[in-house]
Amino acid sequence: MSGHSKWATTKHKKAVIDAKRGKLFAKLIKNIEVAARTGGADVDGNPTLFDAIQKAKKSSVPNKNIDSAVKRGAGLEAGGADYETIMYEGYGPNGVAVLIECLTDNRNRAASDVRVAMTRNGGSMADPGSVSYLFHRKGVVIVPKGELAEDDVLGAVLDAGAEEVNDLGETFEVISEATDLVAVRTALQQESIDYDSADANFVPTMHVELDEEGARKIFKLIDALEDSDDVQNVFANFDVSDEVMEKVDA
Repeated sequence: MSGHSKWATTKHKKAVIDAKRGKLFAKLIKNIEVAARTGGADVDGNPTLFDAIQKAKKSSVPNKNIDSAVKRGAGLEAGGADYETIMYEGYGPNGVAVLIECLTDNRNRAASDVRVAMTRNGGSMADPGSVSYLFHRKGVVIVPKGELAEDDVLGAVLDAGAEEVNDLGETFEVISEATDLVAVRTALQQESIDYDSADANFVPTMHVELDEEGARKIFKLIDALEDSDDVQNVFANFDVSDEVMEKVDA
């Protein structure tokens, strides 16, 4: 079991109800704006926008905020910013490889935020390409368990290009090639299977196993990075066992 995925799922649920709710909303809104700018405001013809809206709704972002973001992104309403995606690479404590995906309208601010968070929390920046080769771009769909069995999910997505279904405790994680992401989530919809999110993420090809101290350090670093408004996603190649995770949670 990938401790990172399980931790990210747990953390996402907590994030919706804690003090970071406003930050989470802002990042989800930014995703919608960029998706609308890139592919237009029609959700039927813009699967990236469809998934960005779905994720925002699952996190209780108000519909009026979602609608405004779509209009700003598509140029139908004033006030949209010109965001660009920048990837930073680095190493965290215990040699954990870290990919930091920023969506920003100020490259200098984003670079400064990332550098400060890394250096203050036991991390170091790395040259482009020195970390990214440890990750593959994959489609990742998170499906809440409810009454579902793993075979139910597997049966729905196998012909759509899914590579594996992982049991993360309260959810299932469906992994596919990034190019098959839309086909996989469409297959779930056709079987009336609800899903929380469908994203193209960077999935590590190898993992660094962490003890309790190492886990606390990497979580602290990721928290510091995600505290920046410019940081959209943090991907890291660590793994934490259930036993260690329980100690950290306690």
